[in-house]
Amino acid sequence: DQQTMDVNINICDFDCKYFYEWVGNTGRLVITPLTDRCYITLTMGLKLFLGGAPAGPAGTGKTETTKDLARALAIPCYVFNCSDQMNFQSMADIFRGLAQTGAWGCFDEFNRIPIDVLSVVATQVKTIQDAIVRYSVVANRDPQYQCHPKGTPPNMVGYFDFMGDVISLIPTCGFWITMNPGYAG
Repeated sequence: DQQTMDVNINICDFDCKYFYEWVGNTGRLVITPLTDRCYITLTMGLKLFLGGAPAGPAGTGKTETTKDLARALAIPCYVFNCSDQMNFQSMADIFRGLAQTGAWGCFDEFNRIPIDVLSVVATQVKTIQDAIVRYSVVANRDPQYQCHPKGTPPNMVGYFDFMGDVISLIPTCGFWITMNPGYAG
């Protein structure tokens, strides 16, 4: 965009601003029809203010594909290896950080988290996603944040209540889970 000097990214119906997060001179995945389809599917999830859940056998590139898409958009992506030791407080701390920084969280082996924790985690993610949807409409933002474009700009767009704490929101945050369906726990 010549006027704002921003780089606009368009993948099918998904559009966003380039995040300008320095990710270093890292290697990239080879683009195949499968990775291309994954990128499109994951970005359509973002367009709908949702996340994504690539599933498949171990070692097939689910996490690497998610990380590579983040690199292409210059959004920081943090990978968390889930275990049965995770509780809703530790997950809340992670979600709080992702919402305030606009980063992506890739939760590897998500199916290892105990089922009683997952019900609370679902509520936590829904709270953040509801705030993203609410603030994607410029008129719903406080006046000082209405200068940012509609949708999910890589800027703070307001505050919301997250488990009793009022925290800021950068709506580029995303939640991705990967699972190995054969894992017996």
